[in-house]
Amino acid sequence: MPLKSIFRDLKGKNGREHKLKQPIQQNYEPDHINPEGSSSSSSYALVQQSVWANLPSELLLDIISRIEAKETTWPARRAVVFCAAVCKSWREITREVIRTPEECGLLTFPMSLKQPGPRDSPIQCFIRRDRATSTYRLYLGLSPALTGDASKLLLAAKRIRKATKTDFLISLGANDFSQTNDNYAGKLRSNFFGSKFVIHDCRPPCSSANHSHGWSRKRISTKKVSPKLPLCNYNVATISYELNVLRTRGPRRMHCTMHTIPVSSIQKDGIAPTPATLSYGPEETFCPLTVSRAKKHKSNKSIGENGEPLILENKTPRWHEQLQCWCLNFRGRVTVASVKNFQLVADVDQSQNAPPSEQDKVILQFGKIGKDIFTMDYRYPISAFQAFAICLSSFDTKPACE
Repeated sequence: MPLKSIFRDLKGKNGREHKLKQPIQQNYEPDHINPEGSSSSSSYALVQQSVWANLPSELLLDIISRIEAKETTWPARRAVVFCAAVCKSWREITREVIRTPEECGLLTFPMSLKQPGPRDSPIQCFIRRDRATSTYRLYLGLSPALTGDASKLLLAAKRIRKATKTDFLISLGANDFSQTNDNYAGKLRSNFFGSKFVIHDCRPPCSSANHSHGWSRKRISTKKVSPKLPLCNYNVATISYELNVLRTRGPRRMHCTMHTIPVSSIQKDGIAPTPATLSYGPEETFCPLTVSRAKKHKSNKSIGENGEPLILENKTPRWHEQLQCWCLNFRGRVTVASVKNFQLVADVDQSQNAPPSEQDKVILQFGKIGKDIFTMDYRYPISAFQAFAICLSSFDTKPACE
C-alpha cells in the first residue's frame, strides 16, 4: 500500500485529521514530535491506538527500509521523516533503519547536522548571505540554482554586533534566532579584533557513555529554573586567525582547535564522537571538560581521555604568475576570487600516525561563486554545524588580520 494511503487512512480515522497533523508539523526531528501540552499528548495517544501502530515489527521494518532506500534526496526524503512521526513503534523502527551521515552520506533529521560527515566524499552545500538583515542560510544542494523544494534549508545564522564582540546565533529555523526555544542550535562568538572565535553548542557534545575522568554531573532543566534563560553553551571549537603585524597583502592564516574531536579520529581505525539524539532530560549527563565555563588548560586545549584534540589549518595557496593571485584547487566548486576562500586540512605535525591520504584530504572548503553566494563542502570528522560555524567566522571583519 502506498505511503500516502496509509497517512490518508490515519487522518480520516474517526475525524481526527487536525489532531494527527499537529505532532507531525511541529518539527521533523522524531525526538520533538511530542511536545508538551494536553492537545498534542491526546493526539499522540490516539495515534498509538490506531491499527497502524500494531503492525508486526518485521513487516514495518521491511516497509520503512524500502522507503529509506528509495527516497535519497529532498524533498522526497520527507517520507522517511513522516514514518518516524506516526507513532512510537514507527519511530523506533525508523531509528534502526536510518544510518548516520558518516555511514550513508545523507542528512535526514536535525541530529544529522551535529554528526560527523561521510568519510569518502564530502557533503556539498551552499550559503546565501542577506546583507540587509545580516543573516546567513545554509542549504543542502549541489548548486544554488536549485531553489525552492529542490534545496533543503539546514541552518540559519544571524550576526549581532556588540561593543566588544560579535555573535552569530545559529538556528534550525529560517527566521527564529531566539536562544530560548528548541530551534536554537548554538552560536559563534568573536573577540574585539575579530582574530579569535569560539563555537558554542547548546547541547552536551559527548554522550553519557563517554565521560572524561569517569565522573558526571546532572544538568538542571532550564525550564524549571526560568523559561527565559538560554540553554547552556558548550565550547566545542576555537578558531584563530594569525595577526598581520606588517600589514602585508596575502591570504589569511587560520587554525581550528576541535575540542570535542580527538586527533586519533583521523588515524587508522579512528572514531569521532557521534551524538545519538538531540533530546535530553534533567538526568542526562555531560562531559565536564567541554563546558565553556570549565577550567581552561594551559595550552588552551581541551584534553580528555581520548588525548589531544584535532587541529585544522588552512591549506597554503600557491602564487599564480599569470593570474597574479593566490590560487587553490577547489575542483570547480569555487569560481570567484576572495580573501574569504579557504580549505582546511588536518595539522600534519600533530597527526604523524595518520596515513598520508588523510593528511592531504580537505576536510572543509569554503569559497565564493557569486554575489552573496558561497559553497561549503565538509566531510568526516566534523559536522555540518561545526563546518557552518567555521565558515561564518570568515564573514566577520578582521582589522588586525588583513
